Amino acid sequence: MSNEHSRYSRLANLTKMINTKLELREVLQHVVTAISEEIVSCDSVGIYLPEGDGTYRGYVGKPEVLNGMTLDMHVVDPKEDPLAKEVIKTQKSVYIADTARDHRPDQNAVNAFEIKSLLVTPISYAEELYGLVFLFDYGIPMDLTDTEIQTVEAYVNMAAVAIRNAETLTRKEKLLSDKQLLLDVTRELSLSSTIQEVLDKCFHYVGQILENPNIGAHLLDPIADKKIKPAKLSHHSDWTEKDWKETHEKVQVDFSNDQVFQEVIQSKKSVYISDVSQDHRPSHKACREFGIKGVLMMPLRSMGSVLGTIAVVNLNEAGHVYQDSDLQLAQSIVDTTASVLANLLYMEKQEEIIEERTSELQSKNEELSEVVHELQRLSRENEMILNSAGEGIFGLDNEGTITFCNPAASNLLGYERKEELIGQHYAHIFYRFPDQASFEDNHIETIASMEHFESDEKFFRQDGSEFPVEYIVAPIRGDREEGGFVVTFKDITFRKQMEEKVKYHAYYDSVTNLPNRVLLKDRLEQAINYAQLHKEQLAVLFLDLDRFKNINDTFGHSYGDLLLEQVAQRVSDSVRKVDTVSRQGGDEFTIILPNVQYHEEIESISERILHSFAKPFDLNGMEVFASTSIGISVYPHDSEDPEVLIKNADTAMYKSKELSGNKYQFYTKEMDFNTIENVKIENALYKALSNDEFCIFYQPQMEAHTHRLVGVEALIRWEHPTMGMISPGEFIPIAEETGLIIPIGEWVLQHACYQIKEWESQGYADLSVAVNLSARQFKQRNLVSAVKDALKDSGVDPSHLELELTENIIIQNTDETIKTMEELKELGIQISIDDFGTGYSSLGYLKNFPISTLKIDKSFVADVLENTNNEAITHTIITLAHNLDLKVIAEGVETKEQLDFLTSKECDFLQGYYFSKPIPADEFEQKYLNNVDE
Repeated sequence: MSNEHSRYSRLANLTKMINTKLELREVLQHVVTAISEEIVSCDSVGIYLPEGDGTYRGYVGKPEVLNGMTLDMHVVDPKEDPLAKEVIKTQKSVYIADTARDHRPDQNAVNAFEIKSLLVTPISYAEELYGLVFLFDYGIPMDLTDTEIQTVEAYVNMAAVAIRNAETLTRKEKLLSDKQLLLDVTRELSLSSTIQEVLDKCFHYVGQILENPNIGAHLLDPIADKKIKPAKLSHHSDWTEKDWKETHEKVQVDFSNDQVFQEVIQSKKSVYISDVSQDHRPSHKACREFGIKGVLMMPLRSMGSVLGTIAVVNLNEAGHVYQDSDLQLAQSIVDTTASVLANLLYMEKQEEIIEERTSELQSKNEELSEVVHELQRLSRENEMILNSAGEGIFGLDNEGTITFCNPAASNLLGYERKEELIGQHYAHIFYRFPDQASFEDNHIETIASMEHFESDEKFFRQDGSEFPVEYIVAPIRGDREEGGFVVTFKDITFRKQMEEKVKYHAYYDSVTNLPNRVLLKDRLEQAINYAQLHKEQLAVLFLDLDRFKNINDTFGHSYGDLLLEQVAQRVSDSVRKVDTVSRQGGDEFTIILPNVQYHEEIESISERILHSFAKPFDLNGMEVFASTSIGISVYPHDSEDPEVLIKNADTAMYKSKELSGNKYQFYTKEMDFNTIENVKIENALYKALSNDEFCIFYQPQMEAHTHRLVGVEALIRWEHPTMGMISPGEFIPIAEETGLIIPIGEWVLQHACYQIKEWESQGYADLSVAVNLSARQFKQRNLVSAVKDALKDSGVDPSHLELELTENIIIQNTDETIKTMEELKELGIQISIDDFGTGYSSLGYLKNFPISTLKIDKSFVADVLENTNNEAITHTIITLAHNLDLKVIAEGVETKEQLDFLTSKECDFLQGYYFSKPIPADEFEQKYLNNVDE
C-alpha cells in the first residue's frame, strides 16, 4: 500500500512539474527516474526522440552511459529494428519477457548489451507519436505484470504531454521570433534604395536562417522581354566574385533552357533538390564546375508575377535537410524582397525608358540634320547620276510630252543634243503597231493605273530606224496631283540576238546545223498527220556511220565533228528539198521522206546517199573513207507511231551493219525476232566452250601463179545442239560485246597451233596457219604470254603461225600497238593486216609496223571487174605494198575472172570459194594434204 501511495504521489508531482516547468530534459529525466525507481526494477531506461531522417536518438536515460557510449550516441533505426517498427506502427507497448525466444528486437543490440528482457512503449498523445521508451534487463529477466506495464504507460503518457507542451511553446516562441524578424527585414528593405542593397540584405537574412552563405539571385529583365539579367552573388559566399564570374563565363549557363529555373518561374513555387546527382533536372555540367551538391531555388513573387529566383546551394555535402519552418521563413523573406524589388525594377525600367527616349530624340535630331545635308548633296548629285547613267532616262508630263532626259537617252534615240529631244511627244519614239489605233490613250491609261509599267517593245530613232528596247515606266506621284512619268530604257538588240540563237539551238544541232531530235519529232508528227489525211506513204531512214568511233579515237573529236559536217552536207544534197535530214546524236542521222509512192523511190534516194560516200572525205588535208549503214521503215506499213517508226528503222540499220555495212535494209518483222534470237545466242554462248560446241574450219590460201597450197586460215564454227550451226557473223559480235571473245580466241589459237603441229608431224612442214585476233583480244595485257604458251604447249614452229589484225586495231594507241606487235614479232610469228582498205589508216603508216602481209578486203574483190574505183584501189594496194616489201593476199576470190585479174596485177596469194569454202580439218586433209604433190 505504501509503494502504491508513493507511485501516485510521484505521478502527481510529475503532473505539477509538467504544468510549471518548461525545461523538457528535466521533466523527462524525472519520468525516467520514476519508472526505474518506483515502478519496475530494471538495468536501463531510455527515452528516444525522433530525428529528421526517420531514426530515433537517445535523449535522457538511466544509466547515462552504456558500454562506454553516452545515450545520445545510441540510435534506433526502425528499418533495422522490427520491434521498434511494430511499436511505431501500432502505437502500442510490446513486452518481451525472454529475448532468446523472440527475434523481433534488434539482435545486434540484444547481443551487444546481453539483454534478457525488454519493454518498448510509444510516447504518444492524441495519436501523435513523440518518441519511444526502452526498458531492459541484462541479468535476470524482468517479470512485469500488466499493472506494472500500465503504470509505465501512464508515466510515459505524462512524458508525451511534456514533449507536446514544450514543442507548442517552442513554436510560439519561433513564430514570435519569425514575425519580429520579418518586421525587421521589411523595415530594412524599405530603407534600401538600390537593387544590389536589397539583394544583399535578402542574402544576409536567408543565409542566417538556413545557415548557408552560398546564395545568388537571377532576375528577369522587365525591359528586354524578360531575358535573364546578370546574376548577383552574396558577399559572404564561399565563392569570390571573380572566380564565380569566370566559372559563369566558362560554363555559359543558359537559364532560358535550365529546367529547374524554368520550373520555379512557371510554377511560382520553390524547388529543393538535396542531391543534384540523383536528379535529371539540374545541369550536371554546371553543378560540377561550381561544386554544387544540392540546390534550393525560391521564386521572387510579387503581385502575381515572378521577378526571378533566389538560389541557395550546398557546396559541402549532398542530402542536407532543411526544416520546413526555416524554408517557410526564407520564402517569406524572399517574397518581401520581391515586393521591394518590383518597385525598384519599375523605377529602373522607367529611367531606362526615359533615357532611351531621350537618346532616340537626340538621334532623330541628328538624323534630321543629316537628311537635310543629304538632300542638299543629292540635289547636286542627281543630275550627275542622271547624266552618267548608261540606260536612257526621260520624263513625261501627263500629256505625254518629254520634259527632261539624260545624254544616254538622246544618244540611243539618235539625237545629237538632249535639248532636241525635250519637248517631243512620246508617240514619236514608241513603235506604233498598225492594229493599235488608240495606242497613245491605251498607254497613258495603263501607266496611270499602275505603280510601274514594264514592257519589251521597239523605239524609233530620230532617223526613223527602229530597235528593240526593254523599258520601265513609273509614275511621279506628288502630294496633291500626278507629277507625270519617268521612262527608263535600254537597247536589247544583243539580248534579242542571243535569244534567237538559243531558240535556234533548241531545235538545231550545233555541229551540223541540221534539225535535232526535238524538231525531228515535231516534223515527223506533222508529216504523219498530213500523210494520214491525204492517204500517203512516208519513209523514215536511220543512218549510222560505220566505224566512226575509230576516227574520233584516232584523230580526235575535232576531226570527228568535221566528218559529221561533211556527211550532213552530202546526205542533204542526196535527198529532195521536201525531205528532212536531222542528226539524232553521235554518228546517227534520221531522214523523213514524205509522199513516197513506191519502194523504188526510197531505194533510189538510199542509193544516192550510199553513192555520196564513195569519195574520200577531206579532213584538214587528210583523206579518209567512210561508209554508212541505212535502215528504213515505212508509214503506215511498219507503224503509225513516230517513235516506233524510228525504232524500226534503227533495227533495220543494225541488220544492214550485220551485212558488212554500206548497205540499206527495209524493216521486217523478222528483224524483231532476230533481236530475240541474239539474246538466246548470248545466253547459249556462255556454255558453248565448256560444252565443247566449237570447232575450227580451214580455208586454203594459194600462191597466185602456181596455185600451190601455202597456208590456211583458221575459222571458228559453232554447232549448237538445238539451234544447229550458228554463223560467226551472228555470234562473234556478241562475243566481242560480252568479252567472251577472249577465252574463245585463246581456244582457237591453241587448237589451230595443235592442228598445224599435227600436220607438221605428218610431213607438211611448209604449211602456215592464219588466226584472227579481235580488237578486244589485242588489248588484253597477257596477249603475248598467251601466244607464247600456245606455241610452247603445241611445239609448233613459230614461223608457221600468222596473226591477222584489222587496220583499225593497229592505228589505235599507236605507240602501245607497236610495242605489242614487236613483242609478238620477237616470238618468230608472222603478222598480217586483215580487211585492208576498209579502215582509216594510210599506207604511209605501214612502214612503222612489223608486218609482213596485207589482206585485201573481199568487198573490193567482189566487184573489182565492175567498179572502177575498187579496181583502182585494189591495184594501188598491191603496188604500194610491194614497194614496202610486203606480201599481198586477196580474200573473197570466187570467179576465174577475179583470179586472172588479181594474178595479172601481181597479187601474191589468193583465198576464196573459187578454191574452197572453209571445211573441217579431216576433210581438208583428204582434199589437199593427201594430194599436196599433185
